[in-house]
Amino acid sequence: MKYGKRLREEVERTFPEWRGEFISYKELKRQLKLIYPCTDSETIHDQVSRFVAGELFNVNTLRESNGFAQLLDNEVNKAITFFNEKEEDYIIRLKELQIRAANLENPSEKLQVQKDILDFRAEMVLLLHYSVLNFTGLIKIVKKHNKRTGTCFQFSSMRRVMQQPSFSTDLLHQLMEECEVMLYRLFLSDGP
Repeated sequence: MKYGKRLREEVERTFPEWRGEFISYKELKRQLKLIYPCTDSETIHDQVSRFVAGELFNVNTLRESNGFAQLLDNEVNKAITFFNEKEEDYIIRLKELQIRAANLENPSEKLQVQKDILDFRAEMVLLLHYSVLNFTGLIKIVKKHNKRTGTCFQFSSMRRVMQQPSFSTDLLHQLMEECEVMLYRLFLSDGP
C-alpha cells in the first residue's frame, strides 16, 4: 500500500478533527508531478539525464520548483504552528491538573482527576503520533523529490525544522512523564 493512502486512512481513523493540520503529502506529491512529469516511455533516469543536459530546464521549471519549495515550507510551518499551539495548551492543562490533584477533597473527586490525567496523557500520545506522521511525510516527499529530479533538495529551513519541538518532542515527553508522576502519587495515596 502506498504511503499517501496509508496516511489518509490513519488520519481518518485516528485524527479526524486534526485532518487539515497535517503536512499535505498529496498536494506536495501533485506539485512534484507537475514540475517533473514522467511519461510512460521515459524512465526517471532518462528524464534526469535530459534535465542535467539542460533539455528539460526552463524558466517555468525553475518557477514551479520554487513553488514546490514554498509549498513545502508553508506545509511544514503549518504543522509546526499546530504542534506548538497544542504543546502550549498542554502546559496550561497540566498545571490545572496539578492544582486539582493537590487540592482533592473526596474519593470521587480523586477518581475523576485520575481519569482526567489518563485522558490527557492519551491526547499527548496522539500528538506524538501526529509528529511522527508529519516527520515521515516530510522525509518521504523530500526523498521522492530527490529521486524524481536526481538532485538533492535544498530545503532552506531544514536545520530550523529539525530543531522544532514538533520533531524533537522533548517537551512533550517531559509533560507525559509529569502525568505519570502525578498518577503514581495519586494511586500511592490510596494506601497499601
